[in-house]
Amino acid sequence: MTKDEKIETTRGSGNVFRDVGFPNPDVEQAKALLSAEIIKALDSQKLSVRKAQAQTKVQAADFSRIRNADLKRFTIDRLMTILGKLEPEADINMKVRLPAKRKKQIAKEQVALNV
Repeated sequence: MTKDEKIETTRGSGNVFRDVGFPNPDVEQAKALLSAEIIKALDSQKLSVRKAQAQTKVQAADFSRIRNADLKRFTIDRLMTILGKLEPEADINMKVRLPAKRKKQIAKEQVALNV
């Protein structure tokens, strides 16, 4: 690559799962964020998977799956429950934003209903 060649860049949506075409990107993003918080809690408390199991009654294998980002067996609800057992004072905020394309579609539907 020479100094004069231009590199094409594309701005992401903020959700890598959407950008690469996963079927449920918002669910996958939420699960990834929750699992990252679980891992932070394990690390900050210096808990091994066995110690975490003893403290929470959640199977050690589940903590291993979370650490390895093998999240297909987990629901958002289950991940939130696990996080709550590790960090009872955890404050979780999620913001839902509609893509611009969907906002335009909703606006058109509302205009059509008012006619």
